[in-house]
Amino acid sequence: MYAVIETGSKQYKVAKDDIILIEKLDVKAGSPVKLDKVLLAKEGNSIHVGTPYLKGSHVICEFLGAVRGDKL
Repeated sequence: MYAVIETGSKQYKVAKDDIILIEKLDVKAGSPVKLDKVLLAKEGNSIHVGTPYLKGSHVICEFLGAVRGDKL
């Protein structure tokens, strides 16, 4: 099972136990985050595509903490 979500004007393919780096969020470390802009969801052999988003679908993830990139 996986989903394609949109956050910060970017799209990400996510599955269970994935760790992704996304744009800055205004939440505390360890807090659950509900991302409701789901573009596509695949479960088994069934694929659901939104127009543009799937109604009633969301992804719950945990905010692990903020990371700063290298200074350029």
